[in-house]
Amino acid sequence: MQIDLSGSGLRAATKADWPQLGEITGEAFRDDPVNQWVFGKAASIQSMFTTMARDVYVGHGHCYLAGDDGAAMWLPPGAKAAPTSLALARFALGQLLHGTLGAVKRGMELSEKMEASHPEEPHMYLFSIGTRESARGQGLGKKLLAPILSHCDQHEIPVYLENSNPANSGFYTAHGFERIGLFDVGEGGPVMEPMWRTPRDV
Repeated sequence: MQIDLSGSGLRAATKADWPQLGEITGEAFRDDPVNQWVFGKAASIQSMFTTMARDVYVGHGHCYLAGDDGAAMWLPPGAKAAPTSLALARFALGQLLHGTLGAVKRGMELSEKMEASHPEEPHMYLFSIGTRESARGQGLGKKLLAPILSHCDQHEIPVYLENSNPANSGFYTAHGFERIGLFDVGEGGPVMEPMWRTPRDV
């Protein structure tokens, strides 16, 4: 799948960009309710996103960078969203180094719930999108979404995501996403909001 980035100000990340993807995304999700509940510590959150960038998304997905300010990680239709055994091992090691044993358990349970929630219909999956704190409020979220959503509209591909922060529901709704359910991330924890975007006519 080739996404047209001309005029977008974005560049496709390479396999060597996984540290930058993890750093930007970890900062973006540092105060996210779900990630706070699961992982607790900023270093633990960043470790998880860095592992996912390195072991899943730069190799099997589509990753994009807006300079050093914003990043997004996607999987195309048909690609597996579940982490590999190697990714799970590196995730667990990272949590033991930077987080807690409880974070490993909660993270793996959440991964299973996210995998179970994925619709069977082929779709483009948005795993993460975010910006550094210093770049917020500059329209980078829209910039990171635009070329991928345009491609999906042109090729009639639905898009799926799990929103982990209620504060972002309006942003996603404005871009055509609709809530298709809610699920608890764990006992006593916050909820995630699965959202689906039907392709728009072009």
